[in-house]
Amino acid sequence: MSQAKTAIVIGAGFGGLALAIRLQSAGIQTTLLEKRDQPGGRAYVYRDQGFTFDAGPTVITDPSAIEELYALSGRKLADYVEMLPVTPFYRLCWEDGTQFDYANDQAELDRQIAALNPADVAGYQRFLAYSKAVFKEGYLKLGAVPFLSVGDMLKVGPQLARLQAWRSVYSMVSSFVEHDKLRQAFSFHSLLVGGNPFATSSIYTLIHALEREWGVWFPKGGTGALVRGMVKLFEDLGGKLELNADVVAIDTEGNRATGVRLQDGRHFNADSVASNGDVVHTYDKLLAGHSRGRQEGKRLKGKRFSNSLFVIHFGLKRPQPQLQHHTVCFGPRYRELIEEIFKGQTLAEDFSLYLHAPCVTDPSLAPEGCSSHYVLSPVPHLGNAPIDWSVEGPRYRDRILAYLEEHYMPGLREDLVTCRIFTPDDFRDELYAYQGSAFSLEPVLQQSAWFRPHNRDAQLSNVYLVGAGTHPGAGVPGVIGSAKATASLMLEDLTA
Repeated sequence: MSQAKTAIVIGAGFGGLALAIRLQSAGIQTTLLEKRDQPGGRAYVYRDQGFTFDAGPTVITDPSAIEELYALSGRKLADYVEMLPVTPFYRLCWEDGTQFDYANDQAELDRQIAALNPADVAGYQRFLAYSKAVFKEGYLKLGAVPFLSVGDMLKVGPQLARLQAWRSVYSMVSSFVEHDKLRQAFSFHSLLVGGNPFATSSIYTLIHALEREWGVWFPKGGTGALVRGMVKLFEDLGGKLELNADVVAIDTEGNRATGVRLQDGRHFNADSVASNGDVVHTYDKLLAGHSRGRQEGKRLKGKRFSNSLFVIHFGLKRPQPQLQHHTVCFGPRYRELIEEIFKGQTLAEDFSLYLHAPCVTDPSLAPEGCSSHYVLSPVPHLGNAPIDWSVEGPRYRDRILAYLEEHYMPGLREDLVTCRIFTPDDFRDELYAYQGSAFSLEPVLQQSAWFRPHNRDAQLSNVYLVGAGTHPGAGVPGVIGSAKATASLMLEDLTA
């Protein structure tokens, strides 16, 4: 009887977990190696004084992609994790007191749009139709298909041209709606995947249709509960997860990987190796022993990288009934601020914030009568703005908390029980993210699909990538889609 094929997946973020589940479900003996003391990657969990803080993604928009991972082995997501609907999806707020509750209710949306600009009701309908067309072409058809050759790109060229993919998200939204605040409301989504609305391809307007299609969800117990549910599925299938397993090298012989080497000296051999780590780190550091790694690492460093994030996790001794689960707090400037976030060499004086209040949906994430939160501010990556975050971090934290107290959460600082920050330095040091970028390569058209690092390396025949840095890109649906694309290639190669 032939020996079972083996695979190693480096990094237990959503992409690595989804890939490991797919491989294990197909009978490939898979080992998942995670540097940190718990799985999740960016979806790490902090616990402090009875508060639970999700560190990373909190907007789950395509539960069907997650359900599919369980269905592969005849199981059900609902048996592992309870998904709770979030409504409205987001509350959008401006400093002049304007609020817009973005919900999956057409009549309610029409009413709110009409209150701002009656002419935009029909414009929004046209935008939604466009977004649905892009969703169909860009997500349903191509989201989990690997782009390995120029030919793959040329095949979809006509559809991309028809959908005006060369235009930016903001430019496309503006062609449908007139009101400035509505243009912000329907273009900010690309920021959720590290894209500048003024530079990112209009293909990313598909996020709008994606949310309208399946809604916005939150796992009971937090995003960490979804990670635990995926780990449990992987282990139930016979997969092996190793924590505190810091991979320092992918070993190669000729143009093939033979396995990996860990910081503590251990070796793991495998028939194929996939990295859910940062793409620059994977080539530049893990594959530094091979000329391909050195060349590709150098090439990737010349690319445009997405912004970083400054995150504050904080617990309060009172609930915040005035908040919705997800609040987007727009600052006084939009275009100018985004320009500074993506290209600026310093920290802007103002900010736009995303405020997470999960106890609105799941009170169990804080002690009784309390509330847990995080707030994030998009900031430039370290390559653009070499800020000393050890000095600036506490100062920036205080500015943001004072701003939230003034505009959204009266008495915040007096009610503070616990508080911690995560800076661009932490993205670099904890997650090995190049330049502290929170979302890997910036999702502009020239860095999408075939132009992105490929799901299978072009030279090292059994080395693969999964996660935000490869096709299709960042965001939970994106990295889970990348796992489907990468698994199809690995299974083809392993079972050939």
